[in-house]
Amino acid sequence: MRKWIWLMLLVLMAVAVVGSKGSTFFEQRPSPAIVERIPVETPQPQAKPKEVNSVPQVSTDKLLTHIQKLNFQRYTTKERSLTRTYITTELTKLGWKPKLEKFSEGVNIFAERPGTSIATKAILVGAHYDTVALSPGADDNASGVAVVLEVARLLGSRPTPRTLQLAFFDKEEAGLLGSQAFVSKTARLQNLGGAIVMDMVSYACYTPGCQKYPAGLPITPISDKGDFLAVVGDTEHLPLLSAFQNSQMLPSTALNKQKSMPSVLTLPIPFKGLLTPDTLRSDHAPFWYQGVGAVLVTDTANLRTPHYHKPSDVPATIERSFFTGAAQIVVNATTVLLEKNEVLETQPPSGLNNS
Repeated sequence: MRKWIWLMLLVLMAVAVVGSKGSTFFEQRPSPAIVERIPVETPQPQAKPKEVNSVPQVSTDKLLTHIQKLNFQRYTTKERSLTRTYITTELTKLGWKPKLEKFSEGVNIFAERPGTSIATKAILVGAHYDTVALSPGADDNASGVAVVLEVARLLGSRPTPRTLQLAFFDKEEAGLLGSQAFVSKTARLQNLGGAIVMDMVSYACYTPGCQKYPAGLPITPISDKGDFLAVVGDTEHLPLLSAFQNSQMLPSTALNKQKSMPSVLTLPIPFKGLLTPDTLRSDHAPFWYQGVGAVLVTDTANLRTPHYHKPSDVPATIERSFFTGAAQIVVNATTVLLEKNEVLETQPPSGLNNS
């Protein structure tokens, strides 16, 4: 009988030991479950809205790097060829497939990222890359080239209804020859909804009286300081200008924590600039005369900067804060336009549609 009692005690002890080992496994199970929940629950609410809802942020360092890399006269055939090599190399790194489009006097660069909607027309972002003789053209127009390359980096892989096109025009300084050659291919214009052209977007001055205005301009000057970005558009395509009027209001928190963006002066120009020839001095003008909406984004060139077309137009004269803000405004407006589906032509007031 005692043997049976001892046997029973041994069995009970064995069950207790096995049960205690089993319980340690059950106690460890909740621990991995908690660890798994930490990376799943914490990042998603923070990261997802930033990817979907916020506007991409420009990089001051990348903008200034482009300016430094292009810090040489871009006037001769060889110099312009070196410039094209730099631009096409940068675009290729970003996943674009740039094409060289030759015309009698030079070579334009063109690239395209298709949109998700066949029905919507494309948005073009462009700038000229040549300079006048003896000027390295940091503001005129390495600044514009740098912003187009930032648009390529930030929006190249962002799905949007509209197609994004990029253009780098040659021979602007010789009389808008590159942009005239570009718009002469009328078939490509049929699917183009509007163009954003940058020409000098990095110079600011903060001394009263440093900003001038051309005679006959249909505006009241907003400042005698050169602290604003001007956007010039034709009255036949006012929705293009409207995209820039609200471009400072978009979520760009990372930039706004550092500095404010410059104010934007939008100039709606009637009669395709015939009464205000100063508004026809860059590559947006040929688009106007082909019936395509286009805006010129500029720091107003010689109306502000003393370095216009001079050897002193060097990277050291660029105002970093203004340049970064101007680039962000262009990215904001481009993002809005790419995600729109509506027509960009100015619509007549209701009641005047039928005559």
